[in-house]
Amino acid sequence: MKLAVGIAAAKAKRFIKVTAKLFVPERCPVVLIFTATSTVIYTHSDDDCDKVSSLMKKLVILLIIIAVAVYAGSPYYSAYQLKNAYDDKDGATIAAAIDYEQVRPSVQNQLTSQFATTMTKYPLISELGGEPLTEAANGFIAQAVEGAITPQNIEKVINTQGQANTATKELAAAWAIASDQVDLKNLIQSLIIQRGDVDAVVKSQMQQVMKKQAAELEQHVAQGNDSEKPTLSYCGINCFSISGQVKGYPLTIEMQREGLINWKIIDIVLP
Repeated sequence: MKLAVGIAAAKAKRFIKVTAKLFVPERCPVVLIFTATSTVIYTHSDDDCDKVSSLMKKLVILLIIIAVAVYAGSPYYSAYQLKNAYDDKDGATIAAAIDYEQVRPSVQNQLTSQFATTMTKYPLISELGGEPLTEAANGFIAQAVEGAITPQNIEKVINTQGQANTATKELAAAWAIASDQVDLKNLIQSLIIQRGDVDAVVKSQMQQVMKKQAAELEQHVAQGNDSEKPTLSYCGINCFSISGQVKGYPLTIEMQREGLINWKIIDIVLP
């Protein structure tokens, strides 16, 4: 926050220094008044010059304060707008605030990394499933992310306040699988029974997990709480984070500055 204020102040000073020179030269200005028949030269007294100089200094200070406040306070206003849009079930506003080209690969990478970490805990499953299991799981994750994180689906989810549709269920299932919430005993049995038909095993597991996650989502929508006052903080001069709970799920959103005062959501950190 201090860094943001410092940079904003420096930019404001440079702008206002140039602007002030247009109005307050080093010497008190001489005013030439042209009429149809003559030219009148009018000069300010020293007292007038001092008054003008004092007034301009106050104006410069005021402009610096305003510029710093707008620059440093812009992400807080953006967060306020997002909170109001969520409360008003205004999905279009939130959907328009997301940079999908950055959010999609980030979420996908989070899930595939979590799944890889989960597999290291269960060498037997890794041995039975091998590379085909990893490829099948990662393929499902990619498909789930691509289907769920779209402007249309985000708008729909916000408008209905989290009611699960197919795309949302698939993303929830991908998160559950990556986060070690699979029935491992059933998975091992399926791998043995199917004799290496990993695609059939993965599809079966996905359907089971989707049913379970759909029930959990509906429960969270009905009973989960939203944060009344999310935690807001700068994570860099052009980075801002919003942390809180959405329907009982802990969630962190990262925004990035666009221009001087505009912000876009570039990352959603999953629980």
